[in-house]
Amino acid sequence: MKIAVISPAGAMHRYSGSFKKPIHYAPLTLTTIAGILYKYEIDVEIYDETIEAIPKTIEVDMVIITVITGTAPRSYAYADYYRSKGITVVMGGVHPSILPEEAKVHCDSVLIGLGEVVIPRMIIDYKNNVLQPYYKDERNEKWSFAGPDRSLLPKKKYITNSSLEASRGCTNDCSFCAVNAMHDKHYYTKDIKVLIDEIESLNTKNILFVDVNLVADRAFAMKLFKALIPLKKWWFGLVTADVASDEELFKMMVKSGCKGVLIGFESVSEKGLATINKYKNHVTDYTELMKKMHGHGISVNGTFVFGTDEDRVDVFDRTIEMVQQLKIDLPRYSILTPFPGTQLYDQLAKEKRITDDNWAMFDVQHVVHQPKHMTQDELTKGFIRAWRETYSTGGIIKRIVRPSILFPLAVLTNQAYRHYADRLETFDRERMIDNDDILRWYE
Repeated sequence: MKIAVISPAGAMHRYSGSFKKPIHYAPLTLTTIAGILYKYEIDVEIYDETIEAIPKTIEVDMVIITVITGTAPRSYAYADYYRSKGITVVMGGVHPSILPEEAKVHCDSVLIGLGEVVIPRMIIDYKNNVLQPYYKDERNEKWSFAGPDRSLLPKKKYITNSSLEASRGCTNDCSFCAVNAMHDKHYYTKDIKVLIDEIESLNTKNILFVDVNLVADRAFAMKLFKALIPLKKWWFGLVTADVASDEELFKMMVKSGCKGVLIGFESVSEKGLATINKYKNHVTDYTELMKKMHGHGISVNGTFVFGTDEDRVDVFDRTIEMVQQLKIDLPRYSILTPFPGTQLYDQLAKEKRITDDNWAMFDVQHVVHQPKHMTQDELTKGFIRAWRETYSTGGIIKRIVRPSILFPLAVLTNQAYRHYADRLETFDRERMIDNDDILRWYE
């Protein structure tokens, strides 16, 4: 049996999109699914549209498509085409898990929830010719993290192939986050010994944890950091802004080899943070947080969101100023986006403030709702200006020029995002929703 696992990409993040060179890590979804299928002696191919074109002709029995909200229309286009060629199509991921009936229109079966739970059942049924329309993870089933099959990854296509996960889910309650819509505040952790064995098998000094919140379970994080110390690795991962206020946890994090973190600052306003349930963040702590991170040689990828119900047109200048003052190594901006299944979606739908019905626009870089205190055009223009001013030559120099062993990486990533910022306006709605390249396959 042969299966292709594909991950479509939105226009901005496609291999032909916003970046000259890919600066993202190898996705774990494709290799993890491959790892699950490997147990059933299935021949697997993987295709990631962020680095390469997905082929028109695939000689397989089944195509599994992993889908997020922003890629749903393109995923449906691929699914419709492959089904027209007699190939069985199965869809899974966050979006089909939240809206399974919508996805089912375009595929033979929908996977709802954890792949390790639902994929084995689906494969067994397929082999017995009794494939069901839906496979749902009931949460009470025993499962363990699948080991990703990294042998399928192409060389030198990603900034690193050494991405891994220690946990899934998050215990926070941010109103805009699709993670809780998927996992319902469940937080799963990998066995520490299994995780350390996996890390030791990676022939690299640097590793990247893709967990949404690596420190959600403090006890687990302490055990993990302690186990990492003897390995003498450099690691990068996602943590929350309150991590520096826990002295014991922070010291262990530094000692374990942490060299870079992504932190969701989200807003420069306490009221803005409150509107999205980001209660662990406190704007008054940001300066001390950054001093502490840089003082221990840790670079920071800081994310900010525009368009909360407290944001007015002055938010862009205030955010740009704070980003420069804090010297955030790699700032990233997004637009508040109501993903289906989230508290934010329910709120804005009730208020009739969702203004776009094409999921391709739900990529956190386009306005799909009516802001409360500015026009949609003001939000779009302010968002683009924030990107461009932050990634101007002067903006980059002010933020990253300091003694640091990570300076070369900072230069590389900042240059990449400067190119990204310069091209933002070219990705208008017409370009974002265009899937004519797939439709032409029928000709």
